[in-house]
Formats: sequence, structure tokens, C-alpha cells
Amino acid sequence: MSAPLVIDLDGTLIHSDLLLESGLSFLKRYPLKVLSPIAWLAGGKTTPKSRLAHAAPLDVSVLPYNDAVLELIRREKKEGRRIVLATASHRSYAEQVAEHLGLFDLVLASDEHVNLSAHRKRDALVAEFGMQGFDYAGNSSDDLPVWKAARRAYVVDSNGRISQQAHSHGNVEEELTRDIQIFSTWLKALRVHQWAKNALIFVPLLASHRLLELHLLLNGLLAFLFFGLCASSVYILNDLLDLEDDRHHASKCRRPFASGALSIKSGLLAFPLLLLLGFGCALLLLPWKFGLALAAYYLLTLAYSFWLKRRMALDVIVLAMLYTSRIIAGTFAFEVKLTFWMLAFSMFIFLSLALVKRYAELRDARIKGKSQKTRGRGYYPDDLEMISSLG
Repeated sequence: MSAPLVIDLDGTLIHSDLLLESGLSFLKRYPLKVLSPIAWLAGGKTTPKSRLAHAAPLDVSVLPYNDAVLELIRREKKEGRRIVLATASHRSYAEQVAEHLGLFDLVLASDEHVNLSAHRKRDALVAEFGMQGFDYAGNSSDDLPVWKAARRAYVVDSNGRISQQAHSHGNVEEELTRDIQIFSTWLKALRVHQWAKNALIFVPLLASHRLLELHLLLNGLLAFLFFGLCASSVYILNDLLDLEDDRHHASKCRRPFASGALSIKSGLLAFPLLLLLGFGCALLLLPWKFGLALAAYYLLTLAYSFWLKRRMALDVIVLAMLYTSRIIAGTFAFEVKLTFWMLAFSMFIFLSLALVKRYAELRDARIKGKSQKTRGRGYYPDDLEMISSLG
């Protein structure tokens, strides 16, 4: 009988990390318990994995599966080989993945007592199949001791250093890699095209007929940039919190983090860095009131991401406020007067646009014959007429 093919889960079978996914899912469900997973670490790494697995269920049917790895599994399974899923993720998630795919003969995973990674995974596989009694597909530095103990190694989406170390063992059978345009993918994640909204910052300058004053124009350009950095930080955080909802959406499923084109870890590093850069530079180079407006915008966006986007009617009011906040920030950047007319006009026109956005979503849902609540929102397709009248 040929040696079994053993497949790693995180970063190999899927373009994601279930520990980080479950942590974000927990944060979205219980934002006031954000420090709980850190406290659980006192009991070892198995404790947060187990608690998150019970507190934050995931829909494994929409995970970003690696098509190249699935093709490898199906090809080898046709040859009669046993296929084993061996992962450091919690057993409950691993078994759900195995049940969903229907391709695995055995599941080895972490539980309340063992964190099945690196040397522990190697030891478990050697105990089960013997030294060089299995082939192994993995992706990270934790997989190096497992590759060394395997008969053949399959290297999946690994960086150059890890790939080189894997090849030093002399048993690499195949490398499975994706061709991702990192620069354009990050531009998409940052949603630089959405920075056009920040042109609203210049409305107070235009309305005050001072657009040709160079020092004010420079302030406006800096405000535009800093607001863009702050907004991109929000977009990344929002995408990380909405992974599952985005994967159920016809077009949002192609977003960089939902599709796995960018790692969750990179997003968790990027969003605070962008926030610190945008907010720090604003405090240093622009009037302090602009920094205050930027902070208010960010806090309101966080409230929208965690709670308000799922509240009918309130969500569109908040969207209108987020647009209007750009005009308010502009008055602070240029130190010009904010008129009641400008404030009232902007709130009403942006409220109307927000309702148009919801109308389009509900109309699309109705055309597709859906009747349930819109995923991640507080609306049903039957609310279409009400939204139309309000808009």
C-alpha cells in the first residue's frame, strides 16, 4: 500500500488561518471581551484554541480553499491513497472541514490537551505511519520538521526562505504556488479608489472662495492624504471583521482578505500602522481640531462596524454622518466657518445616497428570490418599498 498523503490545513488547504479567523469572529460577536483570548493564553495555547472554537463557530463551506491542493488531493485519492488532514487548528474546525469536503480518511488535530504543531505534529505522524512513511503538504516554518520526517514533501505558497530550507532536506516532490500581484492587491485592500470621497474635505474651501490660497490648498492636500490613510485603516479592519459575510456575497467574496489573496496577519499589522501614521501626522502638521474630527470619524466607523451597520435606519444615518464628517474635518483643516446650510444640505443629500445604496442591495436580493434578512444588515427584501419612499 502506498504511503498516505498528509495535508496541513492553515495556509495549505485554505488560504487563511483558522485561529485568527476564530479570533476575529469572537471579537465581532463580543467586542467588549477583546482581552479575553489574551487572558486565556495563561493556560497554554490549547486553551484559547478550544475556547474560541466553542465561542466562535465558523462557516467552513465558504473558506478560501486552495484549488491546487484540492486538485492534488483528488488526483491522489483516485490512485487509492489514504488522505489525512493534520492540523494545529482545533479538532472541531478540522472535522467540519473534513466533513464538508468529503476527501479525508483520517483527521489529526489539536484539542484541549495537545497543540498539534511543528515537532508534536511530526511525532504524531511518525507514531501513526513511521519515519518516512507518509507524504506531507505544508507551508510554514512549523512544517519544516514534518517535511524532514516525510518521504516526499509538497511545499505550498511558502516564502523563499522556507522553501529553500524545505529543499535542503532533498525530498521536495512539488511546489504549489500562486501568482499574486502584491502591489495591486494591496491597492485593492486599501481601497485607494475610495479616497475620492475625501475630496469632500475641499468643499468648505470652495464654498469660502479661497481655493487659490496656496497654504490652505497645501493643508487640504495633507488632510486628504491623512484622511485616506485613516479610511484605509478602517476598510482593512472592516474587511477582517466581515470575512464570513463577504464570502457569502457575490462580489465581495473576491476582496483580498476574504479570498485569501492577503493574509489575515498582514491585515492585523497594516490597520494599526495606517491609523498611527494618518492620525500622528495629522496632529503634527494640521490644526488640532482636524485631528479631533479624524478621531471622531474613526470611532464612529468602529461603532458602525461592530454594531450600527446591523441596525435598520440607524445604519444609513451613520453613513450620512460619515460623509458629512469629511466636510466638517475640512472646515477644521482650513479653519473656516461651518455654516448651518452646508451641514444640513450635506446630511440630507448623503442620507438620500445611503438609502439608494440600501435600495440597490435589497432590489438585488428580491430579484434573486431571497426573503431572509440581508447578511450582516438589519433589512429584509420586503423593506424595499419603505426604503424607496424614504430615499
